[in-house]
Parts: sequence; C-alpha cells; structure tokens
Amino acid sequence: MTAPICLAAAVSAACSSVDEPGAAVNGKGPASANTTQSAADIRAQVEKLVEAPEASMSGYSREKFPHWDTNKPEHGFGAEFAQYGKCTSREVMMLRDATGPVTLDPKTCDLKVGNGGGWQDQYGFLDSKTGQLKPYKFITDPAGVDAEHIVALAEAWRSGASKLDEDTRRRIANDSLNLEASDPSANRSKGDQDVANYLPPGKFRCVYVERYVTVKVKYALNVDPAERNALRAAVEDCAGRGEFR
Repeated sequence: MTAPICLAAAVSAACSSVDEPGAAVNGKGPASANTTQSAADIRAQVEKLVEAPEASMSGYSREKFPHWDTNKPEHGFGAEFAQYGKCTSREVMMLRDATGPVTLDPKTCDLKVGNGGGWQDQYGFLDSKTGQLKPYKFITDPAGVDAEHIVALAEAWRSGASKLDEDTRRRIANDSLNLEASDPSANRSKGDQDVANYLPPGKFRCVYVERYVTVKVKYALNVDPAERNALRAAVEDCAGRGEFR
C-alpha cells in the first residue's frame, strides 16, 4: 500500500521515517515555491499576449469552468502526485501547498493535518484602516483554506474564455499553475480583478505575476491595455528586486 505524501518545511521526526514508494518530504510544491523564469523570459511572454478590450460578463457562470476535476497529468501537478488520481485538483493542491505534517490518502482522499501542519498564506492583505500589511495567517483547518484561481475564472471569461470550448475551460479551472491555497480574506480582497487592479501585497507577488502571465499565454487569453501596463511595471519591479531566476 502506498503511503500518503508527507509535506514539511524541513525534515522532521514526524516524516523522516517514511520510506515507502511515493513518499516525500518537501515544503511547497515546485509550482508554488519560487519563480522559475528569468526577467527576460517573463518580459517576452508579456509581449506575446494579445491586447483586446475586456468582453462582457454576459453568459458567465462558474459552472462554465467545470471543477473540481480528478487529478490528471494534464493538470500539471507532476509525477510525485500521480498516485492521487482519485482525488480532485483542489485536494491535490491542498497537499502540494501544505506546510508540516499534512497527508492525503490516495484511496479515500481524506486530508489529515498533524501537529504543526497547515497552510501558510502567501498573499497577505492590507488593513483597511491603516493600509499596512496584516500578519500572514497560518491555517490549520482545511475548510478554512480557499482554492484561489490566479487568473480568476470571471477574468478568464472576459479575456476570451467565453469563446473557448468547455474542455479548455475545465483545464483553466484545474491547472496547477492557476491554483494556490490562500487565506480567504486575501482571496476576497482580490475577487475577480485582473492585475491592473490587484496584485498580492505580500511576498507572493512575483510568483503570482509569473504564473498569471504563464496561464494567460498558455490558454491564449487576452489582456487589455491597462493590464499589460500593470504587468510590465510589476515585472520591472520584481526584476529590480532580484525576484526572477
């Protein structure tokens, strides 16, 4: 029987004895941890994006983007998560983004959180009164974690997904690059805004920018002029701080 993966920020006694096939000790998965492209690569991707006005929300519903799909190779979570084929993309994302002793049973898809395990929000959000970044939340209850779509589904719809077939919209909704565990307060502060109106105020900003651009290019989604300008500015800011590879 294959043991559930145990994820931890560092090797700990709780995980070090696990040696069955498929087991691993990691922090956040490769899709979440760091930027993977150079500033030049990201700049080039931004310029690939087709510029067009945003379409209307006419006909939109979240049901037009079927989720949560079972974990399939096309969703990009990687070979280390292949054993979770019965589980949903949300459940696999929860495992990938966990910190400490968090396990997912590949047969029942039950998610269990051990002592010290949970989810460290990467987004952050600003205090509405002071404008200052509030303390990052560490969440231990899986029900208290939001599955955030980096390119919001409504934004994808306005950016050309309304003209795509349902299977492509399903892939947008379940793509590992477009999913990130987040604090609900941070997720609500974003809503369905694009990068012209929202960027994470905290440490996740540059990873967010890279993945936002990558998802838009991957699915041939448009940007409007303000969005492209915001992306250019964000890329230069991140490059200046040495955040890209």
